[in-house]
Amino acid sequence: MRGGGVPGPLEPAFAAAAILLLAASAVGQSGPRILYSKSFPGSSPSYVAITLEQGGAATYTESKDDDPETFALESDAAAAIFDLAAKLDRFRRPLESGLKVANMGAKTFRWENGAENYETKFNYSLDENARALQDWFEKITESERAYLTLDRAVKHDRLGVHQAMLQLVSLWEQKRLVATAQMLPLLDRVAKNEAFINMARERATWLAGTIRARAKPE
Repeated sequence: MRGGGVPGPLEPAFAAAAILLLAASAVGQSGPRILYSKSFPGSSPSYVAITLEQGGAATYTESKDDDPETFALESDAAAAIFDLAAKLDRFRRPLESGLKVANMGAKTFRWENGAENYETKFNYSLDENARALQDWFEKITESERAYLTLDRAVKHDRLGVHQAMLQLVSLWEQKRLVATAQMLPLLDRVAKNEAFINMARERATWLAGTIRARAKPE
């Protein structure tokens, strides 16, 4: 499905700003939230931490010392993640398989809701719900890294924008691109800037239009 024309310059900026403001204000509010972390020295990234509120407000960081990126996850994705957490008894039981397998990174799922705090750690799990939940957090990680790569390329590496756009489009086609609302202003910036090569601009135009078309109510 290919999107139509790009809205006026103020509309996407205001919409994205509202979404990010909602995410920033919601993180830290009362109510349940899920925290995920993965430590895997030697991999890229070697560390990642994600927090998710029930309403979709989320944060992402690759360092315990850096300020996290703040964004909003789609409501259906957030609902799916919280549903999986419920099926996993809000992490009140072990998930580690105990099998002798290769190191896949030390992963932690944590549930917080007031005084109710539970967490479980594992390297590899046989539980299908745990694996599905892990995949959601991998999608968030892949999406945030691709978005940040494009953001850095736009600012510092004009020739790298095309490769960054290829990565984003590939994730979309694989149905692994999430938290897309935050990406619209940056995609519009690429699409309208003649300093970037035409293929990058065309892909940015297509992806922004497709994201907007997907977000429209039926």
